[in-house]
Amino acid sequence: EFKGKKHTVKELKHNDDFKGIDIALTSAGAGTSREFAPTITRYGAVMIDNSSAFRMEDDVPLVVPEVNAEDCRAMTRNIIANPNCSTIVMIVAIKPIHDLSPIRRIHAATYQAASGAGAAAMQEMEDQTKQVLAGSPVTIDKFQYQLAFNVIPHVDIFLENDYTKEEMKMHHETRKMMHADLSVSTTAVRIPVYRAHSEAIWVETEDELSVDQVRSAMEKAPGLEVVDDPKTLKYPMPLFAAGKDPVYVGRIRKDVAHPRGIAFWCVGDQIRKGAALNAVQIAEYIIESKLV
Repeated sequence: EFKGKKHTVKELKHNDDFKGIDIALTSAGAGTSREFAPTITRYGAVMIDNSSAFRMEDDVPLVVPEVNAEDCRAMTRNIIANPNCSTIVMIVAIKPIHDLSPIRRIHAATYQAASGAGAAAMQEMEDQTKQVLAGSPVTIDKFQYQLAFNVIPHVDIFLENDYTKEEMKMHHETRKMMHADLSVSTTAVRIPVYRAHSEAIWVETEDELSVDQVRSAMEKAPGLEVVDDPKTLKYPMPLFAAGKDPVYVGRIRKDVAHPRGIAFWCVGDQIRKGAALNAVQIAEYIIESKLV
């Protein structure tokens, strides 16, 4: 039941159920998305996919509406990909800087919530916390190590270059969406919080920018909210960002290690803006733009 109306939930099959459907929001894993994409799009439905299946395919737009909504117009297969959650949080924050002066290099450390690994992972963290406090043996299943009272510098699988797949997603996806020859080096860390990913970010731009320039641009940017007053201890934290739509940014400062560097901290709910909300915003854009 949704808004007082009952709907029938059907099993996904290779049939004609997508006749008359304008937009399909899909989030069932890469394998399912690849298998069913032809079925979903056959009769004209636009598939907005939240898996990793199509993100780096040249003929599939990868979109964060605040950053590159116009790329939706380039869809040729009726598929638009939703980026990785950590990439979304970062790219919303760096776009206003890039508009001031092209970014050439990004270093990022992500501090990713347990919910990024699913509901069972959240429950495992909660169970582990109770076990540790009770002095009981700790159950480990969803993470590589105990997450309660710990941080794990390991999100997704390791690749041949010793970066993880999650870390390389941020490199490749950012370059694709920004249409820019920039480098992104990331360390992804899992931390024991329920919701909202946090990121420490350092950017190097072509021209030297002042903190006032950056803060002013961020304050005007869509989807971004500045919480930045160290004197009164105001800065973004997952405790307050969870369940909310914006990406929050603070701790904006000059990088003391580079004259053209800016450092800042940002936080966003990876289930909302990092996933579901971004997909809905893509749908809103293609409706408003009459692309369906």
